[in-house]
Amino acid sequence: MSMAHLLNTSFIPTLARNPTTPALISCRRSSRFQVQAKIREIFMPALSSTMTEGKIVSWVKSEGDKLSKGESVVVVESDKADMDVETFYDGYLASIMVEEGGVAPVGSAIALLAETQEEIAEAKAKATSSPSSSSPSLPAPAPVSQETKIPENAAPAPKAAAHPASEGGKRIVASPYAKKLAKDLKVELARVVGTGPMGRIVAKDVEAFAAAQAPAPAPAAASVPAAGIELGTVVPFTTMQGAVSRNMIESLSVPTFRVGYTITTNALDALYKKIKSKGVTMTALLAKATALALVQHPVVNSGCRDGNSFVYNSSINIAVAVAIDGGLITPVLQDADKVDIYTLSRKWKELVDKARAKQLQPHEYNTGTFTLSNLGMFGVDRFDAILPPGTCMWYVDAYYVFLFWIQSQQGAIMAVGGSQPTVVASKDGRIGMKNQLQVNVTADHRVIYGADLASFLQTLAKIIEDPKDLTF
Repeated sequence: MSMAHLLNTSFIPTLARNPTTPALISCRRSSRFQVQAKIREIFMPALSSTMTEGKIVSWVKSEGDKLSKGESVVVVESDKADMDVETFYDGYLASIMVEEGGVAPVGSAIALLAETQEEIAEAKAKATSSPSSSSPSLPAPAPVSQETKIPENAAPAPKAAAHPASEGGKRIVASPYAKKLAKDLKVELARVVGTGPMGRIVAKDVEAFAAAQAPAPAPAAASVPAAGIELGTVVPFTTMQGAVSRNMIESLSVPTFRVGYTITTNALDALYKKIKSKGVTMTALLAKATALALVQHPVVNSGCRDGNSFVYNSSINIAVAVAIDGGLITPVLQDADKVDIYTLSRKWKELVDKARAKQLQPHEYNTGTFTLSNLGMFGVDRFDAILPPGTCMWYVDAYYVFLFWIQSQQGAIMAVGGSQPTVVASKDGRIGMKNQLQVNVTADHRVIYGADLASFLQTLAKIIEDPKDLTF
Protein backbone atom coordinates (compact mmCIF):
# COMPACT_ATOMS: atom_id res chain seq x y z
CA MET A 1 0.00 0.00 0.00
CA SER A 2 1.21 3.56 -0.66
CA MET A 3 1.74 6.36 1.82
CA ALA A 4 -1.11 8.11 0.01
CA HIS A 5 -3.44 5.33 1.18
CA LEU A 6 -2.38 5.72 4.80
CA LEU A 7 -2.78 9.45 4.67
CA ASN A 8 -6.01 9.17 2.66
CA THR A 9 -4.44 11.49 0.13
CA SER A 10 -3.95 11.56 -3.61
CA PHE A 11 -0.36 12.68 -3.35
CA ILE A 12 2.86 11.04 -2.25
CA PRO A 13 6.20 12.79 -1.72
CA THR A 14 9.18 11.87 -3.84
CA LEU A 15 11.33 9.90 -1.37
CA ALA A 16 14.45 7.85 -1.86
CA ARG A 17 14.23 4.13 -1.30
CA ASN A 18 16.29 2.47 1.36
CA PRO A 19 15.45 -1.23 1.34
CA THR A 20 18.35 -2.08 3.62
CA THR A 21 16.75 -0.30 6.57
CA PRO A 22 14.75 -2.70 8.79
CA ALA A 23 11.02 -2.21 8.38
CA LEU A 24 9.15 -1.95 11.62
CA ILE A 25 5.74 -1.45 10.01
CA SER A 26 4.65 -3.22 6.82
CA CYS A 27 1.18 -2.95 5.33
CA ARG A 28 -0.05 -4.77 2.19
CA ARG A 29 -2.48 -3.08 -0.13
CA SER A 30 -5.98 -4.11 0.82
CA SER A 31 -9.36 -3.40 -0.72
CA ARG A 32 -10.59 -1.96 2.55
CA PHE A 33 -8.25 0.97 2.06
CA GLN A 34 -9.54 1.79 -1.41
CA VAL A 35 -11.16 5.22 -1.69
CA GLN A 36 -14.46 4.86 -3.50
CA ALA A 37 -15.28 8.54 -3.75
CA LYS A 38 -14.77 10.14 -7.14
CA ILE A 39 -13.81 13.41 -5.50
CA ARG A 40 -10.78 12.94 -3.27
CA GLU A 41 -9.36 15.30 -0.68
CA ILE A 42 -5.67 15.95 -1.11
CA PHE A 43 -4.00 16.21 2.28
CA MET A 44 -0.78 17.88 3.41
CA PRO A 45 1.67 14.94 3.59
CA ALA A 46 4.20 14.34 6.36
CA LEU A 47 7.56 14.72 4.64
CA SER A 48 9.74 14.19 7.73
CA SER A 49 9.45 12.82 11.24
CA THR A 50 9.48 16.29 12.78
CA MET A 51 7.09 17.95 10.33
CA THR A 52 3.85 19.20 11.89
CA GLU A 53 2.80 21.60 9.14
CA GLY A 54 3.83 22.42 5.62
CA LYS A 55 3.94 25.51 3.46
CA ILE A 56 2.82 25.54 -0.16
CA VAL A 57 5.78 26.90 -2.11
CA SER A 58 4.14 26.63 -5.51
CA TRP A 59 1.47 24.75 -7.40
CA VAL A 60 3.02 23.10 -10.44
CA LYS A 61 -0.46 22.52 -11.87
CA SER A 62 -3.46 24.86 -12.07
CA GLU A 63 -7.13 24.23 -11.35
CA GLY A 64 -8.74 22.25 -14.16
CA ASP A 65 -5.45 20.65 -15.31
CA LYS A 66 -5.51 16.94 -16.07
CA LEU A 67 -3.18 14.92 -13.83
CA SER A 68 -1.45 11.65 -14.53
CA LYS A 69 -0.26 9.21 -11.91
CA GLY A 70 3.30 10.02 -10.77
CA GLU A 71 3.18 13.62 -12.02
CA SER A 72 4.51 16.45 -9.81
CA VAL A 73 1.67 18.72 -8.77
CA VAL A 74 2.77 20.88 -5.84
CA VAL A 75 6.01 21.90 -4.11
CA VAL A 76 5.78 21.76 -0.32
CA GLU A 77 8.23 23.30 2.14
CA SER A 78 8.82 20.95 5.05
CA ASP A 79 10.99 21.64 8.08
CA LYS A 80 13.99 20.37 6.10
CA ALA A 81 13.62 21.11 2.40
CA ASP A 82 11.32 21.92 -0.50
CA MET A 83 9.95 18.73 -2.04
CA ASP A 84 7.93 17.92 -5.12
CA VAL A 85 4.76 16.00 -4.29
CA GLU A 86 3.34 13.67 -6.91
CA THR A 87 -0.20 12.48 -7.57
CA PHE A 88 -0.95 8.80 -7.11
CA TYR A 89 -4.13 8.92 -9.19
CA ASP A 90 -5.26 10.08 -12.61
CA GLY A 91 -7.82 12.87 -12.56
CA TYR A 92 -8.29 16.63 -12.61
CA LEU A 93 -7.07 19.22 -10.12
CA ALA A 94 -10.54 20.53 -9.31
CA SER A 95 -9.97 23.05 -6.52
CA ILE A 96 -6.94 24.46 -4.75
CA MET A 97 -7.84 25.07 -1.11
CA VAL A 98 -4.47 26.39 0.13
CA GLU A 99 -2.87 28.96 -2.14
CA GLU A 100 0.86 29.48 -2.67
CA GLY A 101 2.43 30.74 0.54
CA GLY A 102 -0.32 29.14 2.62
CA VAL A 103 0.44 26.93 5.61
CA ALA A 104 -1.54 23.81 6.50
CA PRO A 105 -1.18 21.23 9.29
CA VAL A 106 -0.09 17.74 8.28
CA GLY A 107 -3.20 15.75 7.33
CA SER A 108 -5.39 18.75 6.48
CA ALA A 109 -6.93 19.18 3.02
CA ILE A 110 -5.03 21.40 0.59
CA ALA A 111 -6.92 20.62 -2.65
CA LEU A 112 -9.58 18.42 -4.24
CA LEU A 113 -9.01 15.91 -7.03
CA ALA A 114 -11.90 15.04 -9.37
CA GLU A 115 -11.96 11.83 -11.34
CA THR A 116 -13.72 13.38 -14.35
CA GLN A 117 -14.21 16.85 -15.78
CA GLU A 118 -17.92 16.67 -15.01
CA GLU A 119 -17.17 16.48 -11.29
CA ILE A 120 -14.98 19.62 -11.19
CA ALA A 121 -17.97 21.91 -10.51
CA GLU A 122 -19.15 19.63 -7.71
CA ALA A 123 -15.65 19.64 -6.21
CA LYS A 124 -15.48 23.44 -6.35
CA ALA A 125 -18.81 23.65 -4.53
CA LYS A 126 -17.54 21.24 -1.91
CA ALA A 127 -14.38 23.31 -1.45
CA THR A 128 -16.44 26.49 -1.06
CA SER A 129 -18.66 24.94 1.61
CA SER A 130 -15.78 23.44 3.59
CA PRO A 131 -13.92 25.49 6.23
CA SER A 132 -11.19 27.52 4.64
CA SER A 133 -7.75 26.06 4.88
CA SER A 134 -5.10 27.81 6.84
CA SER A 135 -3.43 30.68 5.15
CA PRO A 136 -0.02 32.08 5.82
CA SER A 137 0.04 33.81 9.14
CA LEU A 138 1.84 36.98 8.40
CA PRO A 139 3.11 39.13 11.20
CA ALA A 140 1.21 42.33 11.62
CA PRO A 141 3.01 45.17 9.94
CA ALA A 142 5.07 47.15 12.32
CA PRO A 143 3.64 50.57 13.05
CA VAL A 144 5.33 53.21 11.01
CA SER A 145 7.21 55.43 13.34
CA GLN A 146 6.40 59.09 12.99
CA GLU A 147 9.39 61.21 12.35
CA THR A 148 10.05 63.84 14.95
CA LYS A 149 9.06 67.17 13.50
CA ILE A 150 11.81 69.71 13.37
CA PRO A 151 10.79 73.36 13.64
CA GLU A 152 11.07 74.98 10.28
CA ASN A 153 12.62 78.10 11.72
CA ALA A 154 15.22 77.53 14.36
CA ALA A 155 15.29 80.01 17.17
CA PRO A 156 17.54 82.94 16.20
CA ALA A 157 20.93 83.03 17.86
CA PRO A 158 21.09 85.53 20.68
CA LYS A 159 22.55 88.80 19.61
CA ALA A 160 25.97 89.66 20.98
CA ALA A 161 25.96 92.21 23.75
CA ALA A 162 27.36 95.67 23.02
CA HIS A 163 31.09 95.45 22.87
CA PRO A 164 32.44 97.29 25.95
CA ALA A 165 35.90 97.48 24.49
CA SER A 166 34.97 98.92 21.13
CA GLU A 167 34.68 102.57 22.25
CA GLY A 168 31.76 103.25 20.00
CA GLY A 169 33.20 101.14 17.22
CA LYS A 170 36.35 103.23 16.84
CA ARG A 171 38.82 100.76 18.38
CA ILE A 172 38.81 97.17 19.64
CA VAL A 173 40.80 96.47 22.76
CA ALA A 174 42.30 92.96 22.67
CA SER A 175 45.48 91.29 23.80
CA PRO A 176 48.08 90.53 21.10
CA TYR A 177 47.60 86.80 21.55
CA ALA A 178 43.81 87.14 21.29
CA LYS A 179 44.29 89.03 18.00
CA LYS A 180 46.60 86.31 16.66
CA LEU A 181 44.18 83.61 17.81
CA ALA A 182 41.25 85.40 16.19
CA LYS A 183 43.14 85.53 12.92
CA ASP A 184 43.98 81.82 13.10
CA LEU A 185 40.41 80.88 13.98
CA LYS A 186 38.94 83.37 11.52
CA VAL A 187 36.97 85.11 14.24
CA GLU A 188 35.77 88.68 13.80
CA LEU A 189 36.91 90.47 16.96
CA ALA A 190 34.18 93.06 16.65
CA ARG A 191 31.66 90.38 17.54
CA VAL A 192 33.53 89.08 20.57
CA VAL A 193 32.59 90.23 24.06
CA GLY A 194 35.70 90.73 26.17
CA THR A 195 35.90 89.59 29.79
CA GLY A 196 39.28 91.03 30.64
CA PRO A 197 39.99 94.30 32.49
CA MET A 198 37.86 97.16 31.11
CA GLY A 199 36.21 94.73 28.69
CA ARG A 200 39.47 93.75 27.02
CA ILE A 201 39.29 90.70 24.77
CA VAL A 202 41.56 87.91 25.90
CA ALA A 203 42.39 84.54 24.34
CA LYS A 204 39.73 82.59 26.19
CA ASP A 205 37.07 84.96 24.84
CA VAL A 206 38.13 84.21 21.27
CA GLU A 207 38.20 80.48 21.94
CA ALA A 208 34.75 80.56 23.55
CA PHE A 209 33.30 82.54 20.66
CA ALA A 210 34.84 80.19 18.07
CA ALA A 211 33.46 77.18 19.89
CA ALA A 212 29.99 78.72 20.08
CA GLN A 213 29.99 79.49 16.37
CA ALA A 214 31.21 76.05 15.31
CA PRO A 215 28.43 74.02 13.67
CA ALA A 216 26.90 71.45 15.96
CA PRO A 217 28.19 67.96 15.22
CA ALA A 218 25.78 65.96 13.12
CA PRO A 219 24.00 63.29 15.12
CA ALA A 220 25.59 59.89 14.77
CA ALA A 221 24.01 57.97 11.95
CA ALA A 222 21.74 55.23 13.17
CA SER A 223 23.05 51.74 12.66
CA VAL A 224 21.79 50.42 9.37
CA PRO A 225 20.25 46.97 9.82
CA ALA A 226 20.97 44.16 7.38
CA ALA A 227 18.88 44.18 4.24
CA GLY A 228 15.38 42.90 4.78
CA ILE A 229 15.49 43.20 8.58
CA GLU A 230 13.12 45.59 10.30
CA LEU A 231 14.34 46.31 13.79
CA GLY A 232 11.85 46.10 16.64
CA THR A 233 9.55 43.59 14.94
CA VAL A 234 8.60 40.15 16.24
CA VAL A 235 9.25 37.47 13.63
CA PRO A 236 7.71 33.98 13.93
CA PHE A 237 9.92 30.96 13.31
CA THR A 238 10.03 29.56 9.82
CA THR A 239 9.13 25.91 9.44
CA MET A 240 12.81 24.98 9.52
CA GLN A 241 13.61 27.22 12.50
CA GLY A 242 10.73 25.66 14.42
CA ALA A 243 12.08 22.18 13.70
CA VAL A 244 15.59 23.19 14.75
CA SER A 245 14.20 24.64 17.98
CA ARG A 246 12.31 21.45 18.84
CA ASN A 247 15.25 19.22 17.93
CA MET A 248 17.74 21.19 20.00
CA ILE A 249 15.48 21.11 23.06
CA GLU A 250 15.07 17.36 22.59
CA SER A 251 18.83 16.92 22.31
CA LEU A 252 19.44 18.68 25.62
CA SER A 253 17.73 15.79 27.41
CA VAL A 254 20.64 13.51 26.45
CA PRO A 255 23.50 13.16 29.00
CA THR A 256 26.55 14.42 27.14
CA PHE A 257 30.18 15.19 27.85
CA ARG A 258 32.87 16.99 25.86
CA VAL A 259 36.50 16.26 25.04
CA GLY A 260 38.90 18.61 23.24
CA TYR A 261 42.06 17.82 21.29
CA THR A 262 44.77 19.80 19.50
CA ILE A 263 45.90 18.49 16.11
CA THR A 264 48.86 19.67 14.03
CA THR A 265 47.77 20.30 10.43
CA ASN A 266 50.98 21.15 8.52
CA ALA A 267 50.89 17.90 6.51
CA LEU A 268 47.14 18.21 5.87
CA ASP A 269 47.55 21.83 4.77
CA ALA A 270 50.30 20.80 2.35
CA LEU A 271 48.14 17.99 0.92
CA TYR A 272 45.18 20.34 0.52
CA LYS A 273 47.32 22.89 -1.31
CA LYS A 274 48.54 20.13 -3.63
CA ILE A 275 45.14 18.69 -4.59
CA LYS A 276 42.87 21.73 -4.18
CA SER A 277 43.08 22.44 -7.92
CA LYS A 278 41.47 19.05 -8.56
CA GLY A 279 38.31 20.16 -6.78
CA VAL A 280 39.09 18.71 -3.35
CA THR A 281 37.65 20.65 -0.42
CA MET A 282 38.89 20.85 3.15
CA THR A 283 35.47 19.70 4.33
CA ALA A 284 35.82 16.50 2.31
CA LEU A 285 39.33 15.92 3.71
CA LEU A 286 38.09 16.32 7.29
CA ALA A 287 35.10 14.07 6.62
CA LYS A 288 37.34 11.41 5.08
CA ALA A 289 39.80 11.56 7.99
CA THR A 290 36.95 11.31 10.49
CA ALA A 291 35.41 8.35 8.68
CA LEU A 292 38.72 6.45 8.61
CA ALA A 293 39.12 7.05 12.34
CA LEU A 294 35.58 5.82 12.98
CA VAL A 295 36.40 2.54 11.20
CA GLN A 296 38.77 1.80 14.08
CA HIS A 297 36.36 3.04 16.76
CA PRO A 298 32.86 1.78 15.87
CA VAL A 299 31.45 2.68 19.28
CA VAL A 300 31.88 6.38 18.44
CA ASN A 301 29.83 5.75 15.29
CA SER A 302 27.08 4.03 17.28
CA GLY A 303 23.81 5.43 18.58
CA CYS A 304 21.46 4.90 21.51
CA ARG A 305 18.13 3.42 20.42
CA ASP A 306 15.64 3.66 23.25
CA GLY A 307 17.64 4.28 26.41
CA ASN A 308 18.01 0.53 26.91
CA SER A 309 20.12 -0.49 23.91
CA PHE A 310 22.39 0.89 21.24
CA VAL A 311 23.31 -0.05 17.68
CA TYR A 312 26.67 -0.33 15.95
CA ASN A 313 25.85 1.37 12.65
CA SER A 314 26.83 -0.67 9.61
CA SER A 315 27.67 2.41 7.54
CA ILE A 316 29.79 5.45 8.29
CA ASN A 317 27.75 8.41 7.09
CA ILE A 318 29.28 11.78 7.91
CA ALA A 319 26.72 14.57 8.28
CA VAL A 320 28.15 18.09 7.93
CA ALA A 321 26.31 21.14 9.25
CA VAL A 322 25.54 23.77 6.60
CA ALA A 323 24.06 27.19 7.32
CA ILE A 324 21.32 28.09 4.87
CA ASP A 325 18.91 30.98 4.63
CA GLY A 326 16.60 30.72 7.63
CA GLY A 327 18.12 27.70 9.30
CA LEU A 328 20.58 24.85 9.42
CA ILE A 329 20.71 21.45 7.74
CA THR A 330 23.16 18.55 7.75
CA PRO A 331 23.76 17.00 4.30
CA VAL A 332 25.21 13.49 4.59
CA LEU A 333 28.30 12.06 2.90
CA GLN A 334 27.32 8.40 2.82
CA ASP A 335 29.96 5.67 3.19
CA ALA A 336 32.62 8.34 3.55
CA ASP A 337 35.22 5.73 4.56
CA LYS A 338 34.82 3.89 1.24
CA VAL A 339 34.50 6.76 -1.25
CA ASP A 340 37.67 8.30 -2.70
CA ILE A 341 38.44 11.91 -1.83
CA TYR A 342 37.76 13.26 -5.32
CA THR A 343 34.31 11.67 -5.58
CA LEU A 344 33.59 12.74 -2.00
CA SER A 345 34.45 16.36 -2.83
CA ARG A 346 32.20 16.36 -5.90
CA LYS A 347 29.40 14.84 -3.88
CA TRP A 348 29.84 17.45 -1.16
CA LYS A 349 29.56 20.32 -3.64
CA GLU A 350 26.40 18.75 -5.08
CA LEU A 351 24.86 18.37 -1.60
CA VAL A 352 25.63 21.96 -0.63
CA ASP A 353 24.07 23.28 -3.84
CA LYS A 354 20.95 21.20 -3.24
CA ALA A 355 20.79 22.26 0.42
CA ARG A 356 20.89 25.95 -0.43
CA ALA A 357 18.25 25.39 -3.11
CA LYS A 358 16.20 23.44 -0.51
CA GLN A 359 16.12 20.42 -2.80
CA LEU A 360 17.69 17.75 -0.57
CA GLN A 361 15.87 14.42 -0.41
CA PRO A 362 15.28 12.89 3.05
CA HIS A 363 18.00 10.24 2.71
CA GLU A 364 20.45 13.04 1.96
CA TYR A 365 20.01 14.71 5.35
CA ASN A 366 18.59 12.23 7.86
CA THR A 367 20.92 9.22 7.57
CA GLY A 368 24.00 10.60 9.33
CA THR A 369 25.77 8.49 11.94
CA PHE A 370 28.36 11.12 13.01
CA THR A 371 28.24 14.89 12.51
CA LEU A 372 30.89 17.52 11.76
CA SER A 373 30.38 21.23 12.40
CA ASN A 374 33.15 23.44 11.04
CA LEU A 375 33.41 27.17 11.81
CA GLY A 376 37.11 27.43 11.04
CA MET A 377 36.49 29.40 7.85
CA PHE A 378 35.10 32.23 10.03
CA GLY A 379 38.26 32.47 12.13
CA VAL A 380 36.70 30.62 15.08
CA ASP A 381 39.37 28.72 16.99
CA ARG A 382 37.11 26.51 19.15
CA PHE A 383 33.46 25.98 20.07
CA ASP A 384 31.05 23.30 21.31
CA ALA A 385 28.25 21.69 19.31
CA ILE A 386 24.90 20.21 20.40
CA LEU A 387 24.22 16.54 19.72
CA PRO A 388 21.73 15.99 16.86
CA PRO A 389 18.47 14.12 17.62
CA GLY A 390 17.25 10.86 16.12
CA THR A 391 15.05 10.80 13.00
CA CYS A 392 12.55 8.64 11.15
CA MET A 393 11.65 8.29 7.49
CA TRP A 394 9.12 6.64 5.16
CA TYR A 395 9.85 4.20 2.35
CA VAL A 396 7.16 3.83 -0.29
CA ASP A 397 6.70 1.52 -3.24
CA ALA A 398 3.77 0.40 -5.32
CA TYR A 399 2.70 -2.39 -2.97
CA TYR A 400 4.06 -1.60 0.48
CA VAL A 401 4.55 1.36 2.76
CA PHE A 402 7.23 1.00 5.40
CA LEU A 403 7.81 3.28 8.35
CA PHE A 404 11.45 3.34 9.37
CA TRP A 405 11.83 4.77 12.81
CA ILE A 406 15.53 5.46 13.25
CA GLN A 407 15.31 6.09 16.94
CA SER A 408 19.05 6.03 17.46
CA GLN A 409 20.50 9.27 18.71
CA GLN A 410 23.76 10.01 16.96
CA GLY A 411 26.55 9.14 19.34
CA ALA A 412 28.74 12.17 18.74
CA ILE A 413 29.27 15.47 16.95
CA MET A 414 32.65 17.13 16.40
CA ALA A 415 33.15 20.90 16.36
CA VAL A 416 36.16 21.93 14.26
CA GLY A 417 37.92 25.27 14.65
CA GLY A 418 40.32 26.98 12.27
CA SER A 419 43.95 26.00 11.85
CA GLN A 420 46.19 28.68 13.39
CA PRO A 421 50.00 29.19 13.37
CA THR A 422 51.13 28.37 16.90
CA VAL A 423 54.46 28.52 18.68
CA VAL A 424 55.13 25.06 20.10
CA ALA A 425 57.95 23.31 21.92
CA SER A 426 59.20 19.96 20.68
CA LYS A 427 60.08 17.04 22.96
CA ASP A 428 63.77 17.96 22.77
CA GLY A 429 63.02 21.48 23.99
CA ARG A 430 63.25 23.30 20.65
CA ILE A 431 60.81 26.07 19.83
CA GLY A 432 59.08 26.13 16.46
CA MET A 433 55.98 27.23 14.57
CA LYS A 434 53.26 24.75 13.61
CA ASN A 435 49.72 25.02 12.29
CA GLN A 436 47.26 23.60 14.80
CA LEU A 437 43.50 23.27 15.07
CA GLN A 438 41.23 22.56 17.99
CA VAL A 439 38.48 19.95 17.83
CA ASN A 440 35.83 19.48 20.52
CA VAL A 441 33.65 16.38 20.48
CA THR A 442 30.27 16.21 22.24
CA ALA A 443 29.26 12.59 22.92
CA ASP A 444 26.34 10.64 24.35
CA HIS A 445 27.60 9.31 27.69
CA ARG A 446 25.03 6.50 27.68
CA VAL A 447 26.99 4.83 24.90
CA ILE A 448 30.42 6.47 24.62
CA TYR A 449 32.84 6.89 27.51
CA GLY A 450 35.81 9.18 28.00
CA ALA A 451 38.42 6.57 27.08
CA ASP A 452 36.54 5.73 23.86
CA LEU A 453 36.54 9.35 22.77
CA ALA A 454 40.15 9.97 23.76
CA SER A 455 41.29 6.93 21.78
CA PHE A 456 39.25 8.04 18.74
CA LEU A 457 40.80 11.52 18.85
CA GLN A 458 44.29 10.08 19.05
CA THR A 459 43.59 8.04 15.91
CA LEU A 460 42.11 11.06 14.14
CA ALA A 461 45.17 13.13 14.98
CA LYS A 462 47.51 10.46 13.56
CA ILE A 463 45.53 10.36 10.30
CA ILE A 464 45.52 14.14 9.90
CA GLU A 465 49.18 14.52 10.84
CA ASP A 466 50.15 11.80 8.33
CA PRO A 467 47.40 12.08 5.70
CA LYS A 468 48.76 9.68 3.08
CA ASP A 469 45.72 7.40 3.42
CA LEU A 470 43.26 10.22 2.59
CA THR A 471 43.97 10.08 -1.14
CA PHE A 472 43.57 6.31 -1.56
